[in-house]
Amino acid sequence: MSLIETLQDLVAQVPELLQPVIVAAAGAIPFIEGEGGVAIGIIGGINPVVAAIAAALGNFLCVAALVLLSSGARNAVVTRQRAKVAARAGASADGETILMTAPAEDGSRSATRKAKFQRAYERYGVPGVSLLGPLLLPTHFTATMLAASGIGKTRILIWQALAIVAWTTLTALIISGVINAVG
Repeated sequence: MSLIETLQDLVAQVPELLQPVIVAAAGAIPFIEGEGGVAIGIIGGINPVVAAIAAALGNFLCVAALVLLSSGARNAVVTRQRAKVAARAGASADGETILMTAPAEDGSRSATRKAKFQRAYERYGVPGVSLLGPLLLPTHFTATMLAASGIGKTRILIWQALAIVAWTTLTALIISGVINAVG
């Protein structure tokens, strides 16, 4: 049984009050995200509006945590690097800009994802990567890579929130329309 089928069965088996929690948890899983979470909820019998809110919220909370963690990690690395450079030069680290360079490409899936992200980022910027990102990579990866590259947390979170709400809403409308058309 696949993870999605398991989650759909779980939604149908738990009390109505807990169903949105399951949908939110599904929305937090990469590759399922808000779009898959809302589908799981609607197919599991939850009101489409409740399913959309729960799935989008679960997706966004996970993405926000990842942005905050990866941004903090990047800041720690950059601060440490600045301190090393300053110690070697015998000067303060104030005002120095350290650019993080990407590791050499090794042909792995990770390197392929990074290259795909980099091309999209250069072409579309933060808004485009956030809004079009779910077509290429999960929002979890996109948001983490944006934060790790030094983009401001607030900017990332605003665009990711807009993208998550838009994609989750679109998916909810499509699935609700299909179910109403068939039913």
